[in-house]
Amino acid sequence: MADAATPDTTAETLAFPQGFRWGAATAAFQIEGSTSAGGRGESIWDVFTRTPGLVIDGSNAELAADSYRRYRDDVALLAGLDADDYRFSISWPRVQPGGTGPANEAGLAYYDRLVDELLTAGIAPVPTLYHWDLPQELEAAGGWLNRDTAYRLADYAGLVVDRLGDRVQRWITLNEPAMTTLQGYALGSQAPGHALMMGSLPTAHHQLLAHGLAVAAIRERGDAEVGITNNHTLMVPASDAPADQFAAGAFDLIYNRIFADPVLTGAYPDLSGFGLEAMPGLEDGDLELIGAPIDFYGINFYNPTLVAAPREGSEFAAAGLPFEPVEFENVPTTGFDWPIMPETFTELLVSFARDYGDRLPPVVITENGASFPDEVVGGAVTGAVHDERRIDYVDRHITAVRHAIDQGVDVRGYYLWSLTDNFEWAEGYTQRFGLVHVDFETGERTPKDSYAWYRDRIAASR
Repeated sequence: MADAATPDTTAETLAFPQGFRWGAATAAFQIEGSTSAGGRGESIWDVFTRTPGLVIDGSNAELAADSYRRYRDDVALLAGLDADDYRFSISWPRVQPGGTGPANEAGLAYYDRLVDELLTAGIAPVPTLYHWDLPQELEAAGGWLNRDTAYRLADYAGLVVDRLGDRVQRWITLNEPAMTTLQGYALGSQAPGHALMMGSLPTAHHQLLAHGLAVAAIRERGDAEVGITNNHTLMVPASDAPADQFAAGAFDLIYNRIFADPVLTGAYPDLSGFGLEAMPGLEDGDLELIGAPIDFYGINFYNPTLVAAPREGSEFAAAGLPFEPVEFENVPTTGFDWPIMPETFTELLVSFARDYGDRLPPVVITENGASFPDEVVGGAVTGAVHDERRIDYVDRHITAVRHAIDQGVDVRGYYLWSLTDNFEWAEGYTQRFGLVHVDFETGERTPKDSYAWYRDRIAASR
């Protein structure tokens, strides 16, 4: 392939529509470290990481990428990319340690400094209010199974917007509620680690209600833009067999449509195939809140999903579910073993525009990227990281976004996940997504070849 720092000029076009915004994304628990500094409270992820056997390498996020202390270094890296936007998240337990009551001044002051540093560098802050780090005190009271948690998030949102709203023009309410429901409450592979299967569904509704309440809280405080970020995947049936076709449709409903339809159409999809007449926890007036107009819709995309009818004896069959994700054959994969099929990204985006029509606001790709086992070659000062596979992945997925735009999808921005290597949830420090390599013992940052490539790709796209 071309030199790592040189954009792929063989693509049909490098230019994107005028005003298209480029950036990078991170999350507070994954990068900040200093988990006990400045009066920060305990989150469900602090508890999860202390439980033996739940994090693959037994690690925790006390240091992570050390961004709580090194945030100026990270802003300088963003400026070096000539990024338009920085999508980061605000730590709920750093701002409101127990999830209720007044704000923690030290926590708000940290985000004051970060926002001011970004604006001084000419970079727009795009904060996510909730990126999975629920205060542990709220989890002890039922977490997202408890409807009251939605109202607590709205109160927290008000505290943050009151402090930062004079400088922040775009907000994201929640990140990937599907993953909280499916991994955190249904399967137990992420915090808080419950394995409730279909009993997890109330958490989906309560998160979406929290989104609606947070939108209202932001709207009450000014005219900033607001959206939500959902993780979406294209469901590919394992075969033409009716059972596999049905399975793909069922998984699409539970993974994609339950989280998109209420926001974009004001209604849940038909859940009768799961033996439900209505979404558990739904009350009068909820859908009006959830379906209130938003200014943009954030889509996170990493890979498609191959879906089959559940195999006899599998955990999906045992749980009575009509689907089971299976592996693609003869498809290249990332370090996470996720299939690399960028054409499915285009297909997903086109399907959203087709299925939701004028109910779909402008789309922002709020996460897209890939983990690979990167290594620094050379010393700490002169070292380099040659990550050609990441460059290839990102290049092909940016091109996939361009193809979707050419087919009429209104995509307004692309944020690469992630700016730096980080604490990758239950995978600990075993997966690296960053444009910048982080030494997790010292915090030392080494820009990878993909960093220079992305910088030049942004320049060529304008």
